[in-house]
Amino acid sequence: MSPVLALSGGVGGAKLALGLSKVLEPEALTVVANTADDFEHLGLPISPDLDTLMYTLAGINNTEQGWGLEGESWGAMTMLADYGADTWFQLGDRDLATHLVRRQLLAQGRNLTEVTAQLCRQLGVTHRILPMSNDAVSNRVYTNKGELAFQQYFVRERCEPEITGFGFAGIESASAQPDFMQLLQSPELNAVIICPSNPFVSVQPILELAGVNKALAKNQAPVIAVSPIVAGQAIKGPTAKMMRELDMPCDVLSIARYYRGLIDGLVIDKADAEQASAIEALGIAVDVASTVMRSLEDRIGLATSVLSFAEQFKRG
Repeated sequence: MSPVLALSGGVGGAKLALGLSKVLEPEALTVVANTADDFEHLGLPISPDLDTLMYTLAGINNTEQGWGLEGESWGAMTMLADYGADTWFQLGDRDLATHLVRRQLLAQGRNLTEVTAQLCRQLGVTHRILPMSNDAVSNRVYTNKGELAFQQYFVRERCEPEITGFGFAGIESASAQPDFMQLLQSPELNAVIICPSNPFVSVQPILELAGVNKALAKNQAPVIAVSPIVAGQAIKGPTAKMMRELDMPCDVLSIARYYRGLIDGLVIDKADAEQASAIEALGIAVDVASTVMRSLEDRIGLATSVLSFAEQFKRG
C-alpha cells in the first residue's frame, strides 16, 4: 500500500492517528508530530505531542483526560511540592520515567528521532512516529500579558491571557526531519492528512519548516485537513478561543480560509454541513462526516472516511 503521511498535534490528532493505525499497516502510515511545544522542565526534556501520540498508539493513554497515562500516580509531584519546587506542569510518576529515559538517551548523543523510535519500540508501537525536526523550535504566544512559551500560556496561565499572535523561535535554523522530507518528496505518497489539531500552534510550526510547503505543493498526493472546529467550538484545547481573539469567525469556513492554497480537501462535521458550499467556492473539496471521536469506533470510522475522501482525487 502506498504510504500515508499524517501531521499531528496532541490529543485531537492522536485520536485520528489511532484510527488510521487501525486501518493501515505499519509500513503504510507515518505520523509526524509537532515538537514546537517541547520544553525543558525540572531539568527534563518534555515532548507533549510526541508522548501523547506514543501513549495513544501504545494503548496506555488516559482516555478520559486525553493526555498522560492511564493509572497514573503523583507521588513525585507531591514530594516536589514539599520541597517547594516548581510544579505548575504536572508530571505523573510513570510519565516521569519517559522523560528520564529521553534525557539519558539524548545525553548519549542520540537525536530526537532515534530516541522516539526506541521509546516506541519499547512500548510496542509499530507505526512510525517522527518528530517534525531534530532541532529545537519553540512556540511563542504573544498575549496582552506579554510573550509566553506555549506551555506557560496553556498550562500555567490556563489559556487566560488574550492572544495577539504567534511566533516560532528557532524555526529559521531548524531542518525538517529527514525521513519526513523524503516521504513528502516521494512520488509514492498516497495522501497527506492534517489531523484535527490546533492550526496555529500544532500544524503551522510543521508547515513553517524550510522546504515543507514547497514539497507539499510539488507532490501530487492530495492534502486533506480535518477541521478541529465543530459547530463553532473546539472539541479540545484553545483553538476556538484563539480564533475569536484573532478576530476570525469561529467556524469551519475560517479553517478553510486558513488552509487555502495548501489543502485540496477539508473534512467537516455533519453539524457544519451548511457551510460546505461556501468552502467549495474557495476551490476546496468538502467531505461531510462524523468528526467527533468519542470511541475507538468513531476514530476508525473517521479514519476510513478521510482515506476514502483522499482516494477520490489526486492533484494534477
